[in-house]
Amino acid sequence: MSAKPLASVLFVCVHNAGRSQMAAGFLRHLAGDRVEVRSAGSMPGETVNPSAVAAMAELGIDISGQTPKVLTPEAAQASDYIITMGCGDACPYFPGKTYLDWRLDDPAGQGVEAVRPIRDEIRNLVEGLIAEIDTERTA
Repeated sequence: MSAKPLASVLFVCVHNAGRSQMAAGFLRHLAGDRVEVRSAGSMPGETVNPSAVAAMAELGIDISGQTPKVLTPEAAQASDYIITMGCGDACPYFPGKTYLDWRLDDPAGQGVEAVRPIRDEIRNLVEGLIAEIDTERTA
């Protein structure tokens, strides 16, 4: 295990209750301590979407203890990668950061059946992100 993470990643969506929480859960699960993980929202909700929690639990990933957090300039400044998911102009821009915009359906108000395909798409994107980080940071 490395003493210092290869990179830090901030996932940002509007409510920090669904997409960004699932992405953070996958990254923590798949990358372990190789990557520092943050998530936040431009207008955070009060709780994590129960359908997102259930969909992730189906894969053995527990995000039930997470809480939505407000996006701060400090969190963005401390991150190497900032991945946006529909927060639009509310997302801050800091030079020198790697920005990715993942266009994903919003799981808000959806049942677990509708969240599963979003979850699976997020997993694919996170796996690609891990490969990119491993390639760029270990080269």
